[in-house]
Amino acid sequence: MKCVACRRDSPTVTEAEITALLPQIPEWMLVEIDGIKRLTRSFRFGNFAEALAFTNRVGEAAEEEGHHPALLTEWGQVTVTWWTHKIKGLHRNDFIMAAKTSDLYRR
Repeated sequence: MKCVACRRDSPTVTEAEITALLPQIPEWMLVEIDGIKRLTRSFRFGNFAEALAFTNRVGEAAEEEGHHPALLTEWGQVTVTWWTHKIKGLHRNDFIMAAKTSDLYRR
């Protein structure tokens, strides 16, 4: 799937939509920070170079879709967090990008 353009007046996903979409990205956790729901997952690597390479692949995918995550790159680990800044919550795009991020990790 592809991301769709999101405007400030776009609705966040409903609880029912979250319930339907979350099982499709089972490794991801739903968290709430400062009242904003987000999707987050940590990915493990053998060293910093592998973690950095993954960070760059996620960044390239984000640029292609025009939708950008928070990325924390550490030795052997990358934590990716998706939410839509414009609407201060989760949009369907976040679930699409979480799935794409998982696919990048599996490759």
